[in-house]
Amino acid sequence: MPKQTTVRLPDELADEAEAVARVQGTSVNQLIIKSLSTEIERVRADDDFTTRAKTLIKRDKELLERLAK
Repeated sequence: MPKQTTVRLPDELADEAEAVARVQGTSVNQLIIKSLSTEIERVRADDDFTTRAKTLIKRDKELLERLAK
């Protein structure tokens, strides 16, 4: 089951998204899904991003372990 969320867009961005979706023959929802998927693929391929993510995960794990004692 898809997760539903609310996104608040500035008026100008919402208008532009609607126009792009109309030209592409799709919905704004599909445009947002495609755009987010593309961005996630981009950051996964970014070595700096993955290094920072691993650092944060390690730090969070250490903190959770300390709190669980």
